[in-house]
Amino acid sequence: MTDSQASAAPAAPAAPRANPTAAAPAGARTAADVVTPEVVAQLVRGVVGSGRTVNHSPFTGEKLADLPESTPADVAEAFRRARAAQPAWAAIPARARAAVLLRFHDLVLERQAEILDLIQLETGKARLHAHEEVQEVALTARHYGRKAPAYLAPKRHTGAIPVLTRVAELRRPKGVVGLIAPWNYPLALSAADSLPAFAAGNSVVIKPDTETALTALWARDLLIEAGLPEAVLQIVLGEGPVIGPAVVEHADYVSFTGSTATGRDVAQRAAARLIGVSLELGGKNPMLVLADADLDKAAEGAVRACFASAGQLCESVERLYVHESVADAFLERFTARTRALPLGTALAYGAGMGSLAGARQLDAVVRHVDEAVGKGAKVLAGGRARPDVGPYFYEPTILDGVEAPMAVCEEETFGPVVSIYRFRDEEEAIERANATPYGLNASVWTRDGRRGRSIAARLDSGTVNVNEGYAAAYGSVRAPLGGMKDSGLGRRHGSEGILKYTEAQTVAQQRLLPLGPAFGMDDEKYAAFMNLSLKAMKALRLR
Repeated sequence: MTDSQASAAPAAPAAPRANPTAAAPAGARTAADVVTPEVVAQLVRGVVGSGRTVNHSPFTGEKLADLPESTPADVAEAFRRARAAQPAWAAIPARARAAVLLRFHDLVLERQAEILDLIQLETGKARLHAHEEVQEVALTARHYGRKAPAYLAPKRHTGAIPVLTRVAELRRPKGVVGLIAPWNYPLALSAADSLPAFAAGNSVVIKPDTETALTALWARDLLIEAGLPEAVLQIVLGEGPVIGPAVVEHADYVSFTGSTATGRDVAQRAAARLIGVSLELGGKNPMLVLADADLDKAAEGAVRACFASAGQLCESVERLYVHESVADAFLERFTARTRALPLGTALAYGAGMGSLAGARQLDAVVRHVDEAVGKGAKVLAGGRARPDVGPYFYEPTILDGVEAPMAVCEEETFGPVVSIYRFRDEEEAIERANATPYGLNASVWTRDGRRGRSIAARLDSGTVNVNEGYAAAYGSVRAPLGGMKDSGLGRRHGSEGILKYTEAQTVAQQRLLPLGPAFGMDDEKYAAFMNLSLKAMKALRLR
């Protein structure tokens, strides 16, 4: 190539500029300040574990703490302890059990600095995103602390023969609940999910991810301080494939949050024992920006929806559909905000995004982005690892031009990566949003609330947020939260979130007349009498 040819060749597109870093404020605490030998000794007290293991901080990759490790035999012992303590706990009035949750609510808020530090150190997330977990726990504790007695109270029903048949629906605890929690939201998905189980009169055995064990152990310590009997909550630590099956083997009910593949295995094991299970699993969540959306608010909301906790949230948005008439204007706003997000590791507010949880998550993100770019996708923001900030940092990334068979098009990334797609009309947007095996969360942005709710009702998703990414539905704890299709079974929050931890028992008392021939009636006369009674009950509009 000649010099003149070289000078005439088009310049390669400039790479997006790097995200800034958030400086640690003077006097910020460090891991050594937070995870002291004394703190660890206090937290692991009472854990059933005959082995030893360690966990690490994503901020540095270095060891945080030495921890006990449980074997399947240790899991069996933890369930034995929990089962022995459960009847006495269930015998306590529901209002007294609920009062423990309200005291826990206050303690979490009063001592939130402690848990924010631990969540950040164990997950690598920014402090504001760690605070989302404090909010979730406080909301859940307050709700069930106030509403559990009503949810659990005996319910009167119309009997087979009104007045003559008196019917009550009672709620009895399952017994011992096995709760398997992941690493991404270690406070919300261990403590918050266990609260309605306690309120219903159950004991709970929690298997948190070992890398975020300190957070779950801190919550246990605070629940005991709030008045929960120590044996009612057991924690076992170990690798999922080693002790996870033992949890399912001994539990009376299982609550699992994690991948769809593992969720299927948990469901099969639970089905073999004929015990109930609730599963919150994977997602490939869509966000729809309609032509009439407020683009500044939508762009700001997209940053939260896509990059909170570095995209390691089951409800995170990974597919962003924008009406073609506003796509360029929206992307200008969204890209600018994404590129400006500061990355940081400080145990303080100020960072816009934190780290991925570890090497496996980083590898998955790199694989998806690099493959998409290699097949023609364009990076509008991010697209690079940031080892200068921490070993597992990756910039918040926006991809354009993504199409099948790129893995990022259909597979859950579970990282700070979102793909942009343009649509011509709302029918196309709805069809494409639903074209996935998942159905956990969705988001619709429009200035017309009625229109947004109408579109939301057509999306195959357990929760849909209008003019918010995920937090509006997630934080509305009186309403159920969960997934459709491959995103899970069952719900947390609301009445379903506590009644799943109970067995319904119907007690029916027959009075005055039996449900059979009486007063000298033969079979035929009794049948005729019942026919008249059934017609009368329909005419009286009895339900």
